[in-house]
Amino acid sequence: MSPVRLAYMPLVSYPESAPDDAVRAGQALATSLRCELSATAFAVDIPRVPLPIGGLLLNMPEMTRMAEKHSLTRCGELEALLTSETGSDLRIDVSTRHAGLGRAQYGAALEARSFDVVLLPWSKESVSVRDFAQAIVFEAGRPSILVPPGATAAPIRHVAIAWDASRLAARALADVLPLLPDDCEITVLTVEDDKTLPGKGLAEALAASLQRRGYKATAQAVTLDKRKIAVALQEAALSAGAQMLAMGGFGHSRIRDFVLGSATTGVFDDLRLPVLLSH
Repeated sequence: MSPVRLAYMPLVSYPESAPDDAVRAGQALATSLRCELSATAFAVDIPRVPLPIGGLLLNMPEMTRMAEKHSLTRCGELEALLTSETGSDLRIDVSTRHAGLGRAQYGAALEARSFDVVLLPWSKESVSVRDFAQAIVFEAGRPSILVPPGATAAPIRHVAIAWDASRLAARALADVLPLLPDDCEITVLTVEDDKTLPGKGLAEALAASLQRRGYKATAQAVTLDKRKIAVALQEAALSAGAQMLAMGGFGHSRIRDFVLGSATTGVFDDLRLPVLLSH
């Protein structure tokens, strides 16, 4: 029996959750990638903390109970949404897990490590949904795909690779290739006016390597033209006809904050097509 490719989609429900259309898009992308899908919705458990002064003015136990109830209800809605959308081409299992306040991302990252790829529904309006996705990208150790609303179940036939010959770019390349069909077209994108590159002809060299492996690969130089690098890369990918962009996800810890590279930040803030991030 041929090995089965497994995708994982974690869904946060508190304080906000990804919109239904983004969740459906993640499900559709699992079909595009010929994956079976496991989804976990995380319901929040909020600790009961006594507030000697605030408790006189606010009914904190009731507010906590209502927040937990709303979170659990949303998990049920997400389960129903995913199971109702299941077609004959996708095998899916959906479950709900409880996690303490602010702990869902750690539970999701731990679960994600058992899967081939992580699908992360994205929301332009919700900072908490984007923060949850960011935590998974940098904690799971698995290739993670940010999925905007509108992604379809059409087979992936063309992807773009953001290439600067860095370690992270090489990791992204290695992560995306196993997801692609043999006849997939690959466009190699190199931004030439963003930073000093380690050499010339980087995109052409990678395209030649991919051609030797049997892929239809082409190199394309990208210029910023006063655009942010994330916008330039995504627009170039879309113009080339790519259905997905793969790139390295750059970030490092600074005390308790997380500092992201400009391309990574731009993708999280303004996502225009599915983007695979490797870290």
